[in-house]
Amino acid sequence: MSTNRPDDLPVRRIDRVLAFMALGIAVLSVLCFFAIMISTAAGMQHADYATGIWPVVAAIPLFGLPIAFALILVLLIMSFVRRGKANGRA
Repeated sequence: MSTNRPDDLPVRRIDRVLAFMALGIAVLSVLCFFAIMISTAAGMQHADYATGIWPVVAAIPLFGLPIAFALILVLLIMSFVRRGKANGRA
């Protein structure tokens, strides 16, 4: 049974791009967070996090999760505005 109604709005490209960007950034942030947790549990010293790629791995969750949250909010607002305009015309 299909739930597509004829009055459903099509998914725009910008909606799809925002959704995949938010998902990708969130997944990358969570993976970096788990990498830090695993390396800490494996016994890495705190001084080792100041060199190499670890500063970038530590910064990605700090910035990535708020950016992903903001992208999801933008996507929701755009969707509500578009649905409101479509319902106003009907």
